[in-house]
Amino acid sequence: MSETTTAPAASEHPAAEAPPAIVTRRDQLSRAEAWRRRGPLLPALIFMVVVTQVPFVFTLYYSTQSWNLVRAGSQHFIGLQNYADVFHDSQFRQVAFNTIIMIVGTVIIAVILGLLLALLLDRAFLGRGIVRTLLITPFLVTPVAAALIWKTTMLDPVFGLVNFVLKPFGAGQIDWVSKYPLPAVMADLVWQWTPFMMLLILAGLQSMPRDIVEAARVDGANSLQIFRELTLPHLRRFIELGAVLGAIYLVNTFDAVYMMTSGGPGIASSNLPFYIYQRAFLGFDIGQAAAMGVVTVIATTVVATLALRLLFTSFTGKEAAA
Repeated sequence: MSETTTAPAASEHPAAEAPPAIVTRRDQLSRAEAWRRRGPLLPALIFMVVVTQVPFVFTLYYSTQSWNLVRAGSQHFIGLQNYADVFHDSQFRQVAFNTIIMIVGTVIIAVILGLLLALLLDRAFLGRGIVRTLLITPFLVTPVAAALIWKTTMLDPVFGLVNFVLKPFGAGQIDWVSKYPLPAVMADLVWQWTPFMMLLILAGLQSMPRDIVEAARVDGANSLQIFRELTLPHLRRFIELGAVLGAIYLVNTFDAVYMMTSGGPGIASSNLPFYIYQRAFLGFDIGQAAAMGVVTVIATTVVATLALRLLFTSFTGKEAAA
C-alpha cells in the first residue's frame, strides 16, 4: 500500500507583529544633544524666516492683484495676468539683458584683474604689506560713497581724473556717465569687486604646494608653462567660488545705478532691482512690481543653486575625471 504525504497545514495563527521600537537612553541622550546644539540657532532661524519668507509670501499675494496706488479702490484679483504682462514687457527683457551684461562683464574683468594682482602680491617685494592694504581698500568703501567717487571725481567731464589722464591722448572732455552709462556703472563695480577676487585667488596661490613648482622648474618648465599646467588648474575652484559669490551679490546692485545714472538715459543702464523700484515707487504699480520681483527671485535662485551645486562638486572632488 502506497503512502501519501500531505503538506503541513498552514499555521492558523496570524503573523506575529513586529516588536515595538525600543528607545534606549543613548538615543534619548543623542537627541537631547542634537537639540542642545541646534537650540541657539533657532532665534536666528526664526528671525530669517520672519524677515525674508513672510515678505515673500506677501509679494506672491500682491503679484496676483491688479493694484495701482494712484487709483483708489483698484485692487482686485487677476490671477497670473501680471506674470503674462511681465514676459510681454519689452523693457523688462531689455533690463534683464542689461543685468546679465553688468554681472558677467563685471565678474570677468574683476577676476582677470584680481588674478593679475594676486600673482603680483604672491611675490616678495619691499612694501608688499602696504600695497596689499591699499589694494583691499576699495572693497571696504561704502557702495554709495564709491558710486559718488566715480561719478564726481573719476568720470566728471570737466574735473574727472580719467579725462585728465587721457587728455594727452586726445580724449577731450568726455561725459562718460551720459555717453557710456552701463560701462560707467560697471567700472565702479569692477573697482569694488576686484579686491575680493584678489583675496580669494591670493589665498589659493598661497595654498599651492611649493615643492611641485620647484620640481617643475627642475624639469625645465618655464614660468608660462607652470602657470598654465599647475597654477591655473589649482586656482580653478577659487576662481569659480569668486565668480559665483560675486554674481550672487551683483544681482542685487541698486545703489551704484541709482547714484550714478538713475537707470538712464531711458533704461540704458537700468538693472532688475532698479527697474522694479521704478515700477513700484515711481509708477505705483504694486502688482506688476511684485510679479517682476517674484520672477527675478526665482530665476536668481535657480541659477545660484545650479552654480553652487557645481561649485560644491568641484570642492569635494567628485567631478568626473577629464
